[in-house]
Amino acid sequence: MSAEAKVAELNLELPPAPKPGGVYQPCVQTGNLLYVSGHGPVKTDGSMITGRIGEEADQQAGYDAARQTGLAILATLKANLGSLDRVKRVIKTLGMVNCTADFKEHPAVINGFSELMGEVFGTDAGIGARSAVGMGSLPGNITTEVEVIFEIE
Repeated sequence: MSAEAKVAELNLELPPAPKPGGVYQPCVQTGNLLYVSGHGPVKTDGSMITGRIGEEADQQAGYDAARQTGLAILATLKANLGSLDRVKRVIKTLGMVNCTADFKEHPAVINGFSELMGEVFGTDAGIGARSAVGMGSLPGNITTEVEVIFEIE
């Protein structure tokens, strides 16, 4: 099943593709690789999910924010590629979690993003190499930030 068909089948609602919050491009293509800049958890109304895990939010809220971050990245892919069906596979993901120093479940939070990619692109194509790390803060107190490299057609 194509990625576009999978998004429809899962009834996923993509937020508006976020605009850069600084001096950078949302994504840059070189050859068949697409580097996607760090994205936060943009909701369908354009607002962001905020809160520090271990302080203002719990692990499940972090997971949900990482999944929402994935939806924002899908929106950027669609806006820049024209179709999600141009994505061949996820190559590498860096997931960042805004959390307290004693929070240790960063991978469980970023699974929200990775599991969404697996649902949309399939387990083989949607699950790539990954790092999940904790941060003392993220811009605007967003809960998660994800950057990713895709192979595209």
